[in-house]
Amino acid sequence: MISLTALVLTYNEQDNIRRNLEALVWVPKVIIVDSFSNDGTLEIVRSFPNVQVVQRVFDTHANQWNAGLDRIDTEWTLTLDADYVLTAELQEEIKKLEPPSDVALYWGDFDYCIFGRPLRSSVYPPRVVLFRTKRARYIDQGHTQQLRVKGKLAKFKGKIWHDDRKPLSRWFQSQERYAELEAKYLLGEKSERLSRLDRLRRNWIIVAPLIMPIYLLLIRGLIFDGWNGWYYTVQRTTAEMMLSLRLLEHKLKS
Repeated sequence: MISLTALVLTYNEQDNIRRNLEALVWVPKVIIVDSFSNDGTLEIVRSFPNVQVVQRVFDTHANQWNAGLDRIDTEWTLTLDADYVLTAELQEEIKKLEPPSDVALYWGDFDYCIFGRPLRSSVYPPRVVLFRTKRARYIDQGHTQQLRVKGKLAKFKGKIWHDDRKPLSRWFQSQERYAELEAKYLLGEKSERLSRLDRLRRNWIIVAPLIMPIYLLLIRGLIFDGWNGWYYTVQRTTAEMMLSLRLLEHKLKS
């Protein structure tokens, strides 16, 4: 197996972190960068013998990830959010991985879960999760972060489950913060550096919330996932509405 360390960020993730770590018991070391959780997160993570906890006051996502990277001495790093779960297929794929010398990073697709049930589709983007440690660094971008790695990109066959079971109140708190950060990013970035969707969000502020339910329910087929599909659709539409409100707020104030 490749020389590997897993890196996970946490803050009050008691509803998710056990499932995350149970899928990582085969990894020799898992580093948790915790932003001083005050729920049961630390008790859970310390029950896993392969876990090392580092606490750091949160400032930005990129700085949290980079603080973790600075503590890793293995050739490869596997980075996961606390609500990610590696499927058994992907675990076996990583264990048997023999990367070519020119490959520096691997990205994977997600199955988005609502209360543990995978949806047939989502708008959650694929993400780089495995990379050569010494070639990588994170930078902040909008409400999240971007990984910069030098080298060739490869794709995993196995999937990652996104399975966030924190209370809905936490989701609203996070989305309010994300909307503000994302609005500042969209308004401050040059148009040619934005994706087509982000240009649509910035230039046609009310369009994204209107088309999201039609796109998810009918084009992506989530209407056939029952109430779980509706739940996700309402969540994503609400998130787009919150972002549109922030963009309108900035527009009207200026």
